[in-house]
Amino acid sequence: MSTAKYTPRLAGKYQQEVVPALMKRFGYTSVMQVPRLEKICINRGVNGAVNDKKLVDIAVEELTTITGQRAVPTASKKDISNFKLRKGMPIGARVTLRGTNMYEFLDRLISAALPRVRDFKGVNDKSFDGRGNYTMGVTEQIIFPEIDIDKVNKITGLDITFVTSAGTNEEAYELLKEMGMPFKNVKKN
Repeated sequence: MSTAKYTPRLAGKYQQEVVPALMKRFGYTSVMQVPRLEKICINRGVNGAVNDKKLVDIAVEELTTITGQRAVPTASKKDISNFKLRKGMPIGARVTLRGTNMYEFLDRLISAALPRVRDFKGVNDKSFDGRGNYTMGVTEQIIFPEIDIDKVNKITGLDITFVTSAGTNEEAYELLKEMGMPFKNVKKN
């Protein structure tokens, strides 16, 4: 019986291609210095969740379907009287992906979901936070092939944050570019 462990395609690509390329590009002396993707956080606020609690349940189910990992509802942190919002009310959904699920989601995002965006010319390369993390917004959840468009009652967006171990924006940009992220403006060296 074979005891071969399953390795996601992008995890293998990271080990085989990305690590050597980044070591050469930045002159790292050890493999441990090479930045890596630590987690992917997906967050979704639900408009109208104050009036209809079922909208949060739908958002949790859709995020669970998209990511393959159970999403959790998020609650408000404080009262805002203008929005009729009370502390602790569910207002969104989130999920944090690590390991195999993270690489599988990134692979599906790059190869299947992003090409389905209308008039897609690449993702914005200016959304780095200065500490090596990258956040992008998706305006429609229906770009993911896992979502059945006939069952969607409201088209909403979500935020995807890629948390890396990189110290600078440049290192994180090169890491994500090597992993296959289709950035709009390819920076000149």
